[in-house]
Amino acid sequence: MTATLDAVTFGEPMAMFYANEAGSLDEVRSFTKALAGAETNVSAGLARLGLRAGLVTKLGEDTFGKFIADALRQEKIDTQNVMFTKDHSTGMLIKSKVTSGDPEVEYFRKNSAASTLSIADFNEAYFAGARHLHFTGISVALSPECRDFARHAKQFMKKAGKTVSFDPNLRPKLWPDTQTMVEAINEASEGCDWLLPGIHEGKILTGYTSPEDIASFYLDRGTSLVIIKLGTEGAYYKSADAEGYVKRFRVDHVVDTVGAGDGFAAGVISALLEGLPLAEAVKRGNALGALAVMSAGDMDGYPTRAELESFLLSASTN
Repeated sequence: MTATLDAVTFGEPMAMFYANEAGSLDEVRSFTKALAGAETNVSAGLARLGLRAGLVTKLGEDTFGKFIADALRQEKIDTQNVMFTKDHSTGMLIKSKVTSGDPEVEYFRKNSAASTLSIADFNEAYFAGARHLHFTGISVALSPECRDFARHAKQFMKKAGKTVSFDPNLRPKLWPDTQTMVEAINEASEGCDWLLPGIHEGKILTGYTSPEDIASFYLDRGTSLVIIKLGTEGAYYKSADAEGYVKRFRVDHVVDTVGAGDGFAAGVISALLEGLPLAEAVKRGNALGALAVMSAGDMDGYPTRAELESFLLSASTN
């Protein structure tokens, strides 16, 4: 079957309101509405680079659902498998503006439409038409039904000979306890081709502290490639026959750190799907992560192909 999509993902897109002024969320009066959600961010990052990306989700038949569907189309994300339901509402979040560190984020997503995504909603033809599957630990955490959907989607794509990437994207508040989270996330990582944890996530999930040991933990369990985000230290990658560190890009002023990891994923996935060498793929991931933290919205800094090439020519890794 000829692939109609370069990549497909699934999860929960949300309506986001981010503060236009610094301060506690309960004091802020002015917000900007935007599109948010880890899988949504990755899809947008891929689409802006010219790849064909599709998002599978459920939205409520409400104002936020309509806003998200329209925003996805504006980002040129394929929405053929965006479903609507009258029985559940669309998730949303509010995010503070900070001058340093991570912003405060408050979610309103319990029993959301996306959390009801189940195996009954799985469209085999749609997934079979994609070259690659990307998913995150957030989708795995939303509900037992979503966890089953994730397991089924991964197994289907692997059986079909497709590549699969997974970003743990740990959200402890979505889990009853740490042990349950670790077991479920590590199960989801099994059999994936490309694993993209952050260094702190890797420590929680494996008990190891060094990038080398964390990567080996997953390689020994069948993952083909592990790329670990190291924040200001760049990133580390390891496969059966290659490993190395890739420097970060210098960022003079951090505006908002949310969305950096998703941008990194979009950079890496796009490069690997294009056949770039590992080090170049990680470099592109670092570039999108750097661009992301220099903008207020989760995905505002994600570049077009021309903008990426311009940044790579002018940016410094010192």
